[in-house]
Amino acid sequence: MNLKSTQIAKAITLLVIALFSFNVQAQEIKWLSFEEAIEKSKDNPKKIIIDLYTDWCKWCKVMDKNTFAHPVIAKYINENYYAVKFNAESTEPVSFQGHNFGNQNRGSRSPHDLAIALTQGKLSYPTYVFMDEKQQIIHVQPGYIKPKQFEPMITYIERELYREQKPFDKFVENFESNIE
Repeated sequence: MNLKSTQIAKAITLLVIALFSFNVQAQEIKWLSFEEAIEKSKDNPKKIIIDLYTDWCKWCKVMDKNTFAHPVIAKYINENYYAVKFNAESTEPVSFQGHNFGNQNRGSRSPHDLAIALTQGKLSYPTYVFMDEKQQIIHVQPGYIKPKQFEPMITYIERELYREQKPFDKFVENFESNIE
């Protein structure tokens, strides 16, 4: 093999490695509808995380871009949760636990009844609702959260450490992040 062939082979090898690395980093959350998550949970029980957002919410978009797009967060959520992205101003009807929810007002910035029920009327955007395998609410967390702070939260809830009465702040003190 001559020098030029060797250089081309090295360049191709580096390109393949770079493309493979990019694909690993580009993992996205597999978002489901609320109904899809409930249905999947019947056959294969998992916790559910619901992202309550609106189209006009700046911090919802920042959360999508920075936190939900982070490869460590996306991978952990995909492996351990059913992820739901729910427009809190949607007009689509939703049936859940024998109740029908909708958006009665259908006006600008009018909240969906399901979003109101999940947050017990304490709506702000974005808000994340964590449910257990039986669709019972574990925790409701409003506001934008950076990846480094979101990682211990989703881990703490997935590991059910709240059941052991282990304080979240103590868990965070000893948490070893996978985010650099």
